[in-house]
Amino acid sequence: MTVKTRYITLDTAGNGDVLEITAQVEGCLQDSSLSNGVATIFTPIPPDREYQHNARWGDGNGHSHARAALLKPSLSVPFVNGKLTLGTWQSIVLVDFDNRQRSRKLIVQLMGE
Repeated sequence: MTVKTRYITLDTAGNGDVLEITAQVEGCLQDSSLSNGVATIFTPIPPDREYQHNARWGDGNGHSHARAALLKPSLSVPFVNGKLTLGTWQSIVLVDFDNRQRSRKLIVQLMGE
C-alpha cells in the first residue's frame, strides 16, 4: 500500500462560509497516480493557539469550535479506478465556522495502490 500526502490551500470568509473542494480533492487524486484506496481530507487545528476563547479573551469565537466539533475535522472517501466514489448529488465541502477570514491548509492523504 502506498501513502501520498497532498495539500489544498484556500482562503475562507468565516461565519459559516461553505467552500466546494471536490475538484481540488480530485486533482490531488489524479496527481497521486493511485487507482484504488481511500482519500482522507483533514483540516488541522493549530496547536499554538489559545482555545479558551470566550471565557478568557472575549473574542466571541467559542461557538466556532462547538460547531466544528459536531462536523469533525476530517472526511474519508473511497476511490475506485482513480475516481472518488461520491454519489450523484454528493460533493466535498469545507465549512468554516470561525468568526473571521482565515487562510486554511488542508491535508489530503491518499492511501491505496
